[in-house]
Amino acid sequence: MNADEYHASSEDAPETGNDGEAAPPARRHPVLRRALIGLGVLTLVLALVGGGGAWYLTERYAGNIDRVADVFSDLDDEARPAPATPAQDAAKEPVTFLLVGSDSRVAADDGEDPSGRSDAIMVARFAGDRQHAQLISIPRDSWVDIPGRGMNKINAAYSFGGPSLLIQTVEQLTQVRIDHYMAIDFDGLIQMTDDLGGVDVVVAETTTNGPYTFAAGVNQLNGDEARWYLGQRYGLPGGDFDRVKRQQQYLQAMFGKLFTSDTFTDPGKLDGAMRAVTSAVSVDDTLSNSELLSLAFSMRNVRPESVEYFTAPVLGTGMEGAASVVYLDGTTGERMWEYLRNDSLSQNAADFGDETLPDVPR
Repeated sequence: MNADEYHASSEDAPETGNDGEAAPPARRHPVLRRALIGLGVLTLVLALVGGGGAWYLTERYAGNIDRVADVFSDLDDEARPAPATPAQDAAKEPVTFLLVGSDSRVAADDGEDPSGRSDAIMVARFAGDRQHAQLISIPRDSWVDIPGRGMNKINAAYSFGGPSLLIQTVEQLTQVRIDHYMAIDFDGLIQMTDDLGGVDVVVAETTTNGPYTFAAGVNQLNGDEARWYLGQRYGLPGGDFDRVKRQQQYLQAMFGKLFTSDTFTDPGKLDGAMRAVTSAVSVDDTLSNSELLSLAFSMRNVRPESVEYFTAPVLGTGMEGAASVVYLDGTTGERMWEYLRNDSLSQNAADFGDETLPDVPR
């Protein structure tokens, strides 16, 4: 099955488990997975203002973030993977988040409950040296073993058992311990593009999506253009896999714009950005406001060039019953996850380039 066939057939195909029963529906919307750009915005903004006025910042910004209750309470701690091993020169323990992105506005328009959807799944690791971070996307159609449910698409774990079952599934797949959980509502974050005065992206070849044409070369996108650019799948050689690469490139561009804009020197812009970002994310209730702010401050030296982007290695695509799925590469994946477990993925990043996605024509 080629990339176009996979993405055309996966759009409406139901998810099924080993027993052949259909899993709860989880529609795909072009806008949803860009929610992940909010992670970088949140981390950088919090980090750079964490040096003073701790109480005020905690109440106004960290206190603006909702909590997701009981995410880890039902997990058997003894059965979970061991905590990550810090590198020898690391001053702190690595911290690993599981990020889930959704768009509550689109969900509401479609009559869906956004709490039952996981439209983007990513493992985010903040290294023990607090100088590096890695973001690893797991394709939502990955065919995996869901504890207690059998083989299914990974995003079905969220439908079956919410954040707790999704964490169990990711930990079983990767043997990487998840320390915290973050849910991101993209609709609350896209405004950041306009707040920054637009974000520049480099388009490989001219494409059209919706009302916009994106010419080959550098394009400056406003918020609405970014929605269409990041949501495009059809017309790209690698379909949804190329869309992942666009999102990663866009995240890098936004990081760069944040550091070169006057956001951090303009109190009004900074406060507005902070309030917008923090109102669009939720974290598990084991992470207190002061701990969140402390973590952000500890990452104040993270720069765009030290954030690395990966995708869980993929062998290809295929069909399981009526569902189009993504098959992960267990051998290469184990090598990637092992590096992550011992906090050395940054030092071995060159081992995982485009090989982690299927080989498609460019």
